[in-house]
Amino acid sequence: MASSAPGRGGRQLILLPAAAAAVAVMVLIGAEPALACYPRVFSFGDSLADTGNFRFYYGNSSGEPALRQPYGETFFRRATGRFSNGRLILDFIADTMGLPFVRPYLSGRRAEDFASGANFAVGGATALGPDFFRSRGFDIGDGRVHLGMEMKWFHDLLELLCRSGRSGCSDIMSQSLFIVGEIGGNDYNLPMLSRVPIEKIRSFTPNVIAKISSTITELIGLGAKTLVVPGNLPIGCVPKYLLIFKSDDKEDYEPETGCLRWMNEFSEYHNKLLLEELEKLRKTNPTVTIIYADYYGAAMEIFRSPERFGIEEPLVACCGGEGPYGVSLSTACGYGDYKVCDNPDKYGSWDGFHPSEAAYKAIAMGLLRGTYTQPSIASTTSSCPQLTELGSSVEYKSCGTVLHFSAVAQAIGWVLFYLLFFSHSARIRN
Repeated sequence: MASSAPGRGGRQLILLPAAAAAVAVMVLIGAEPALACYPRVFSFGDSLADTGNFRFYYGNSSGEPALRQPYGETFFRRATGRFSNGRLILDFIADTMGLPFVRPYLSGRRAEDFASGANFAVGGATALGPDFFRSRGFDIGDGRVHLGMEMKWFHDLLELLCRSGRSGCSDIMSQSLFIVGEIGGNDYNLPMLSRVPIEKIRSFTPNVIAKISSTITELIGLGAKTLVVPGNLPIGCVPKYLLIFKSDDKEDYEPETGCLRWMNEFSEYHNKLLLEELEKLRKTNPTVTIIYADYYGAAMEIFRSPERFGIEEPLVACCGGEGPYGVSLSTACGYGDYKVCDNPDKYGSWDGFHPSEAAYKAIAMGLLRGTYTQPSIASTTSSCPQLTELGSSVEYKSCGTVLHFSAVAQAIGWVLFYLLFFSHSARIRN
């Protein structure tokens, strides 16, 4: 039944119930769009940030499970080359800042392909090159991407973007946001999985930090003004490590989280050295903003209070094998006789090594709210009000559009108005 109201000349205005919904949609569409805090984001790192470079570098024939489903099933509904079931921290950062998802460098050819920046991160990448590891008696192979290679790609991209030479790159460098990492995790993962003693791995942590530092210095030399440098995640909470290094000694575990104490202490050691190095860089580069992103602290919130994030199994992989941690030594997500959970949002880990989209989102929100960044990202720009608001208000986000409760309430108000109008007009007509 249509609703009606008297109009001029005795005509009646016909309002279908669908019109009320349409008005609500129009109000929501008119909700405040997220401003682009930075015109570009350039990202470096490993599988925690890889949005597709692995596929282009190694090819689909590499046999990597992340190149096929069930990877990507939650958000993208297809495998994108991300090592998770959905979006990564980088995706949430770009989306909140009003930018499209950052394009993998190896997927573009033209300058316009990188109008919003580029992502150089590759799954399996290390900070240090293979020569360093060989000098320490450990061979990681020559085919692995490392931070030096990612920086070479960045230099190649600058040649493409700056047609008038490097002098034309000044605005690009000074106005962009650079995310250097997380990187270094694989420098530790590879020897750990080969059972290299932890003392030996600790001995080259300063070399990893030095490589990250020299990369930051190189970017600053090219004109970068704002850099985010993430620390390492708490690797003692990684399901695969919990299985491999399972212990009968209760003292090896943190009572509050169930994570391996000694492995988390190693992550804290890396992060301590990184923080000390960043403080030195701040003093030598006072006009540059260097932000420490505390991945460790943000992630530990999940393991200490998983219910706050709707996570029921923080230490269990959604996709993998059997056992208390959802992983096994004989199979892996996308390989062998693997199993996939019904709801990945309830799990802290996706495949036993990489966080789930739900965990990535929780970490990203901790960073974007400023709780786990030093200084906050919001303090680095005045053109990004959504970051300031994020720290003090609740919001829903989708594809760069911020839907505040005020807009939702306004939409509901319009719906109620037209429903009441429809009911009243129907009674008059009858």
